[in-house]
Amino acid sequence: MNKKITLIIAVQTALIILLFWVLVHYAKDEYHAFNEAQEEEVATPNRVNAQKGSTVVTLSSEVQAQSDIKTTKLSSSEHQNTLNALGTVINIDTLIELRTRYLNAKASANIARASLTSSQQEYKRMQQLNQDNKNVSDQVVLNAQTVYKSDQAKLDAAETEAKNLRDTIRQNWGDALASNATNESNSAEFQKLLSHQNVLILISFPLDASTQKANKNINIYPTGSSVNLIKATLFSEAPLANQTIQGVTYYYTAPEPKLRAGMRLTVQMDDSNNTKGTSSKESGLLIPSTAVVWYGGKAWVYKKQDKENFVRLPINTEHPSKDGWFNQASVIQANDEIVTSGAQLLLSEEFKYQIKNENED
Repeated sequence: MNKKITLIIAVQTALIILLFWVLVHYAKDEYHAFNEAQEEEVATPNRVNAQKGSTVVTLSSEVQAQSDIKTTKLSSSEHQNTLNALGTVINIDTLIELRTRYLNAKASANIARASLTSSQQEYKRMQQLNQDNKNVSDQVVLNAQTVYKSDQAKLDAAETEAKNLRDTIRQNWGDALASNATNESNSAEFQKLLSHQNVLILISFPLDASTQKANKNINIYPTGSSVNLIKATLFSEAPLANQTIQGVTYYYTAPEPKLRAGMRLTVQMDDSNNTKGTSSKESGLLIPSTAVVWYGGKAWVYKKQDKENFVRLPINTEHPSKDGWFNQASVIQANDEIVTSGAQLLLSEEFKYQIKNENED
């Protein structure tokens, strides 16, 4: 009996030792991984800190080279002053409908005119036959006269309708559009509007610009997104003011498929005809578009403070240009270095810092 108990104890001991060994064997990988993670966390440098209310990102020269961080030194630039205005993409369905009705009225008038010519000749012929020994009866002459006067009335009605439609188009859309809409042979520009290759834009310029001649070409962009400028061409003066914006109105056209009827637009026109006799140019800096990052609905750039430190600063996007945005010198000065490659990486470093602080809390 003692031998059996001893054997059972020995077997249990062996099993315990075996299970412990298996546990240690399979847990050592997780143990090493945990230690490595702890070492990496300890070794990760803090690259973001606050200085005088601004967030500064610090990157060593080696990290900058590995991350392809590149900077450009800003130089002074001149900017043509602009008259900022607002515009709306116009739905021309009403104009097309009026044009269709006008052309139908003109076609009806042409048909009535042809019938009138025929009935008039027939009426005169019946009159002659009646006067020549009553070769036809008075009733036949009366019938021919009735047809003739009916055709005359149809022609008058069709021409009156066409005239009223032409006047309606002129009052609501202006002489230039009315002239095109009431002719079967249109200008190339108007034909592009009819075929939806171009859009019609109503531009409202400030009232104090009323003495200035509208530029033939202007730059426009959807309100709230000044990244891509669109060139618009003057078509004509507009007879009606914008219902929501007081100002002098003009029609422009633009070959831009991304513009939709009802879309609000911001307009930039060179202030080259200002009446004050002052220079229409101002000095400042051109911020290249490659340097700009967007955060919180605003545009920012990273300025290089020294060899390793970068600070994020806001810029103004009210004056877009072909290659970026014009800013007057303020927090950013001429000869300052700004990041033109890798700015998004610096912004990511800031996000990491913010997330780390939230986790520590």
